[in-house]
Amino acid sequence: MTPGARPPAPAAAWYRRDGGRLVLQLHVQPGASRTEAAGLHGDCLKVRLAARAVDGEANACLIGFLAQALGVPRRAVAIEAGLSARRKRVVVQAPQRGPEALWTD
Repeated sequence: MTPGARPPAPAAAWYRRDGGRLVLQLHVQPGASRTEAAGLHGDCLKVRLAARAVDGEANACLIGFLAQALGVPRRAVAIEAGLSARRKRVVVQAPQRGPEALWTD
């Protein structure tokens, strides 16, 4: 570490880096008035979605939100676990921005 440099921030429980991938633990709330990150929910980042949980609308909204925030195409975002649950594990391939683009403490 160079003199005067700040030490790296500790990794939050809601994300981890896995090689070139970013793995996110999310708690989603469909049917909100707007799509946004809304703080922590246990060890997950809470994301409010302005889409209902009908016919995959909420999942599509989540993928679009994450892709835009992290600077990747939608095809680089995949819901790895929790497709029909509120708690989801999402993998983002080669994000251009870090998880702080979604939310910071």
